[in-house]
Amino acid sequence: MTLGNRPGSGPRTALVVGNWKMNGDFAANGSLLEALRASIDADLLARVEVAVCPPYPYLAQAATALRDSGIALGAQDLAAYANGAYTGEVSAQMLADLGCRWAIVGHSERRTLLGETDATVVAKAGRALDAGLGVIVCVGETLEEREQGREREVLARQLDALAPLAAAEATDFVVAYEPVWAIGTGRTATPEQAQAMHAFIRERLASRGFAAAARLRLLYGGSVKAANAASLFAMADIDGGLIGGAALVAEEFAAIARSAALA
Repeated sequence: MTLGNRPGSGPRTALVVGNWKMNGDFAANGSLLEALRASIDADLLARVEVAVCPPYPYLAQAATALRDSGIALGAQDLAAYANGAYTGEVSAQMLADLGCRWAIVGHSERRTLLGETDATVVAKAGRALDAGLGVIVCVGETLEEREQGREREVLARQLDALAPLAAAEATDFVVAYEPVWAIGTGRTATPEQAQAMHAFIRERLASRGFAAAARLRLLYGGSVKAANAASLFAMADIDGGLIGGAALVAEEFAAIARSAALA
């Protein structure tokens, strides 16, 4: 859905992205992708953008299965380097060659489990944009940081690091707010909590030189399900979702996409 009627916004098309994380195999993926094609049709895709992000080994399988479906393909990460002597890494150019439209960077699991810094995140995002990929930059606070009242301080630091990317096109630059305490825990920020943080993100980006801040899409990620999607997407600054576990169930994921289209 085009969200141009929201206060202070230009046209913003809702976006729903499925992050499969480290899940899947050829058989299960085939069934899921077939079900997604059947349940996410052209009429729905005229109102909401949808993308799926499988693990690296299954990107080619997904690219083939989704060909001409209108569902976009994305990667869960990428290298902070161009092609070269970086064993085990996957470059932005390789992802573009595979037909990816999006790349996720800075997911909380990579920040917390693998020690990715704000500098690493901005380097990866820059590589993605330079290769013609859209980038979904994840930001968010831990439970401890929220309980200490530091959530805005943490987000400000993460967002300020993105200033070198301020000239990015609004169609290609997305920020996903994912409170770490709500990822995979079953806990979800209330719509009001999520909206407050999304509004802060938009204002902070504008203050750091993102002239397109009003048109940037901001996604919510953190235990989004069909049952709570509509209330989250009804908020003025929430333009869709970065979906984890529910993205592995076609019926749930399609229902979430429909909620975004109707928001």
